Amino acid sequence: MDGTRMQIGEVAARTELSLRTIRHYEETGLVVPSARSQGGFRLYTDNDVARLMVIRRMKPLGFTLDQMRDLLDATDRLDAGDNLDPDEREALFQRVREYERSAAEQVEKLRVQLARAEDFAATLRARLPEYEPAGP
Repeated sequence: MDGTRMQIGEVAARTELSLRTIRHYEETGLVVPSARSQGGFRLYTDNDVARLMVIRRMKPLGFTLDQMRDLLDATDRLDAGDNLDPDEREALFQRVREYERSAAEQVEKLRVQLARAEDFAATLRARLPEYEPAGP
């Protein structure tokens, strides 16, 4: 962390999340502002923004809030990992690996959906000349 603190509006702009969404993630405990200003405004760090980006990337892949919380807990503990015994480190690593596998499966499903959507759009594009009104 470089010590920079941002208000929620700047965080929303950086993450492309709405203020409401960021507040919701705070209410559910997924991300907590690192500090508050004297006026009570939420203040976020680059680490908080990175955490929100993980959440933002998980959402379209169908992960639940509980799964997001679980993954963030595992990565937080691995990142802090000074006091982890080898078995605990391995268990956390396996949890993260499982999320990576799930993400890869979802990405593949989305690729198939995208290919089908592109085929459909191309089919319609090819048929449009058939429906073009005759000129005067």
